[in-house]
Amino acid sequence: MKPHKFCIFAVLLLTPILTPAQSLLLPPAVPLPTGLPVLPADQRARMDQDLLEITIPQLEALYIKGKFTVSDVTRWYLDRIARFNPIYRAVQSVDLDGALARAQAEDRDKNGTHGPLWGVPVVVKANTAVKGLLDSVGWQGFAIPGHEFIAEKDATIIAKLRAAGAVIIGVTNMPDFAGSFTTRSTAFGRTGNAYDVRFSPGGSSGGTVTAVTSNMSLLGTGTDTGDSIRLPSGTSSLVGLVPTRGMVSIAGIAPLDWLRDNTGPIARDVTDVAIAFGVMAGEDPLDFKTTGSTAKAQPGPWAQYLKADALRGKRFGVPAFIFTGPGEPLKPETKEMLMKAVDAFRAAGAEVVIDDALLPSAFLNNLRKADTSHYRKDGADQWIAEFGPAQYRSGDAYSKVTGQPWPPVFTGAPRNGAPGTPGPAQVILKTDPQAEANYFAPQKASLEEYAAALDRFRLDGLIYPSAQLPPPDETMAQDKDGALSTGPKSITGWVNAIGVPAIVVPAGFYPIGLPFGLEISARPWRDGDLLGFAYAYEQATKLRKPPVLVERGLLPAR
Repeated sequence: MKPHKFCIFAVLLLTPILTPAQSLLLPPAVPLPTGLPVLPADQRARMDQDLLEITIPQLEALYIKGKFTVSDVTRWYLDRIARFNPIYRAVQSVDLDGALARAQAEDRDKNGTHGPLWGVPVVVKANTAVKGLLDSVGWQGFAIPGHEFIAEKDATIIAKLRAAGAVIIGVTNMPDFAGSFTTRSTAFGRTGNAYDVRFSPGGSSGGTVTAVTSNMSLLGTGTDTGDSIRLPSGTSSLVGLVPTRGMVSIAGIAPLDWLRDNTGPIARDVTDVAIAFGVMAGEDPLDFKTTGSTAKAQPGPWAQYLKADALRGKRFGVPAFIFTGPGEPLKPETKEMLMKAVDAFRAAGAEVVIDDALLPSAFLNNLRKADTSHYRKDGADQWIAEFGPAQYRSGDAYSKVTGQPWPPVFTGAPRNGAPGTPGPAQVILKTDPQAEANYFAPQKASLEEYAAALDRFRLDGLIYPSAQLPPPDETMAQDKDGALSTGPKSITGWVNAIGVPAIVVPAGFYPIGLPFGLEISARPWRDGDLLGFAYAYEQATKLRKPPVLVERGLLPAR
């Protein structure tokens, strides 16, 4: 892959371990899930009328009425995975026994107090620890028979989801180590876009977005280091939230760069995202960035911010770097879709400022000063020691057990350098006397620059595309060298660098029939306001349309 001129986070970090051509030559290490329940056609058709595109509040109402049990609903989603996953390859692993057992337990609890995610089927990205399931991180090295990365305990967010009543039905595909703008993995192959399997769903949460948008799950989790919740949500007409860093714990998630990693919910509407966010948020001693977050954040519950007039009287801007770079140029068709969204904001009562002085390219260049490269091994060592399988709780133990090298993404070595190429010196963040100069002070300066720009233009937030171009066709060469596409690109990694919240909402469709996503960002710790902005836009436009899926005939996602 040839990196773009800039793409400070989402190119330097999202450089694939293998080229697309190499990955397509390798057989996936993990076979398709089998043995899933298949419903009779007449039963499926009846249930489809109620469950396709259902929301969390609507599902709860059906449970209260007694129309369906949690077991009924779980089997319906498993049936859809059985039918459509062989084509789209979104779901890497299914916890058939665990999901049905959890559903049956919810059904037996007739008089209990149910949580906010009562009987909600959820899929989880494959870099997030789910007890007893394969945490492949997309990499075949964690799927070696006899040495699989089988999580022995849940990540913090998974424990919270279960406690709220969720039914974890499976783990979704992702590119190796979350290091790509599209979703091809050595563990499970390629995931296709639900709106046209030939096209990219984006990355690195491409498995989750394809599963959720195609109604193989009601809700999903993603992770985001440079755009990996937001970009794929945009390709798939979904809502994807990256909260203020520190609102949700990343403990139990394999790091790409732990000082920029984040996690959040992905769903088909803003209300479901707000409900899931309320479950996932909270302080956690295993994630130092969550310390004190409760006092800094707007108070919940998040539903109080979901008002149809939340955009009225607000001011937003489009950052100048979206038009000028550096990074991936804004395609004309994407600019056209953005301007339609600007018109919709104005129609909803908001002002939108487009000004060359609003966060020009110098803002992105200044972000380079916040250097996380010395601390990547520190984050990886903490993760594997706390959440690794019994066979290996360190990189050295992994290599001893498997005979394979511990990947550069976890050692701090250059990702695309020759073997043995030295990288930045690796040190422990909390004991490094240079941590303030290397990371904390430059990050704070960039955050202050962002806030100053919003203050200067009297803005409540920013709006811009979640990707600079439409999802590309992955069945044919996309550049002069004859290489396959490496996915759609974005200029949104700055969000992770300074830790502000952002959300993507469905914002229409390109003429080729693929979705366009609009991203909204806000001030730090104003996650409630951000959800309100997204909700108001969603209610004013109602632009999501579900994909029309195929069960056979088109190119498999393999």
